[in-house]
Amino acid sequence: MKISEINIQLIKPTNGLVAFASVVLDGKIYLGSIGVHQRLDGAGYRLTYPTKKTGNRDFHIFHPIEKNLGQQIEQAILSKITALLEKQGAGSASGAREDGDAIG
Repeated sequence: MKISEINIQLIKPTNGLVAFASVVLDGKIYLGSIGVHQRLDGAGYRLTYPTKKTGNRDFHIFHPIEKNLGQQIEQAILSKITALLEKQGAGSASGAREDGDAIG
């Protein structure tokens, strides 16, 4: 699967959330509002996918079903955010945005 248009929007860190990401899959579907969180042990990042809370239940809006696809999306996003943070400097990157190229 081709992952393209990888966009990162860095935010002021809040409870481990450091950015939002979006990607396009096979040029056919846009996935946005993917949360990028600092891992609790500080060693890298993890992704969370959007949910909708209705009453006491959370419903997944979307998420990868195949482990391989989830890993591809994670690698594409984490490569972009790592490059962006290195380019901008972690302390001054809040609010920065980077539009990405195709991966896959």
